[in-house]
Formats: sequence, structure tokens, C-alpha cells
Amino acid sequence: MTSGALRRGYERFLEWVCIVLMIALAAEVTVGVLFRYSGHSLVWYDEVATILLAWVTFYGSALAVLKHAHMGVPEVVRMLPSGWRVAAAVVAQLCAIAFFVLLAWMGTSIIEILASDRLVSLPDVPVAIAHSTIPIGAVLIVIGQVLVFPEVLREARAEPAHEAKPA
Repeated sequence: MTSGALRRGYERFLEWVCIVLMIALAAEVTVGVLFRYSGHSLVWYDEVATILLAWVTFYGSALAVLKHAHMGVPEVVRMLPSGWRVAAAVVAQLCAIAFFVLLAWMGTSIIEILASDRLVSLPDVPVAIAHSTIPIGAVLIVIGQVLVFPEVLREARAEPAHEAKPA
């Protein structure tokens, strides 16, 4: 399997995860609102909606990495001379990877600390399930950063239009 095919497959996987989570979130909130409107509020729907929103955020962030949709200042990098562009792109990618590796490690530590805690409104559900999105999402983001690294390097090596020399 080529790296492009791997990236596309990973992107499709994350798209489907995000779609399923968004549908679940929309359905859960709609049901919660309908029950509240009818005078029979569900005690668990706020907590579950919050957890689903966190999952959508982390898994959507992993998808955003593949689409270069995170906030950044690419024009500043494009204005740098070519050698500096490559160095800046590599440093930025390595910093992002390092941050999310650290987040995954700390997220795992948090899960271990909260291992015996349960959700307030659903006491049979461990808090660790809710917080599992932190290390899982961080690892998914690192995978995305690694998969887009060659593309980022290619873009950094390319000559920007304002530097192109006339033929």
C-alpha cells in the first residue's frame, strides 16, 4: 500500500468516525430536548452530549491535520527563503508531534488516575471511557502529522509564486 493510499484510507476512516459521532450527538441532543420539552428530562443527556462533543473535537482535529485545516500562519513560512522554509516546516511538524505525544502520555496518566471514577449521571460507565478521547485523539493526530509530513516538506521546498523567476 502506498503512502498516498494509506493517507486516503486513514482520512476516510476519520471522516466516517466523525460522521457517526456527529449523528450520535445530533440524535442524542434532539432526544434530550424532546424529553425536556415533554416535561420528562433525561438525567444523563447533558453529560453524554458533553462527552460526544469532546470526541468529535479530538477526532475532528485528527481529520483536520490531514486537510491542513488547523490554524497557522503559512504565509509567513512562504515568505522565508527556501532553506528557512524547509527548516521552519520541519520544526513546526516536530513541535506538533512532540506536543501530541506528550498529550497522549499525560492523557493515559489521567485515565489511570480516574480508573475507579464513574460518570455522575450514568454510574455504570467509567470516567476513563469519557476521557479516553485524549490519548486516542492525540495518537490519531500524531499519525496524521506523520502522514502529511512528506507533503509539508514538498510544499516547503516548492518555490512560492512571488519568488518564481521569469523564463
